[in-house]
Amino acid sequence: MSLNIVLVEPEIPQNTGNIARTCAATGCTLHLVKPLGFSVDDKHLKRAGLDYWSLVDIHYHDSFEELKSKYPDGLFFFSTTKGKKKHTDAAYQKDCFIVFGKETAGLPKQLLEENKEFCIRVPMINDARSLNLANSVAIVVYEALRQIGFPDLL
Repeated sequence: MSLNIVLVEPEIPQNTGNIARTCAATGCTLHLVKPLGFSVDDKHLKRAGLDYWSLVDIHYHDSFEELKSKYPDGLFFFSTTKGKKKHTDAAYQKDCFIVFGKETAGLPKQLLEENKEFCIRVPMINDARSLNLANSVAIVVYEALRQIGFPDLL
């Protein structure tokens, strides 16, 4: 394992499928926090992940609190358009967790307020609301992997 990618209440199966594919290609573990906006048997989810689905280490959690309790010493970063720190300014470590919110609302405000110093953002122009979730995950994952030396990747 090199990184943990956390999706809190993802809503769009195609995004989750694409993120699963990114996780498969990079060796990242994918954590899905319920409720999910789709069935894990959804054909769009599977189609987006194509034949990579069996290569993904996926863990399901009933809540973010449950996830945190399983990894009490984990280093967590929270990706949000409201972050003050650029994603390139964070100091990622092997096995850290990078948390992303649902497509329509992002991460809960309280979670962001409780973790201000660990909130990161992908820089964008002011008029852009946000990037596609799957694109944001890929951008942040590859920066984090670059910082930790691309372990186990060719």
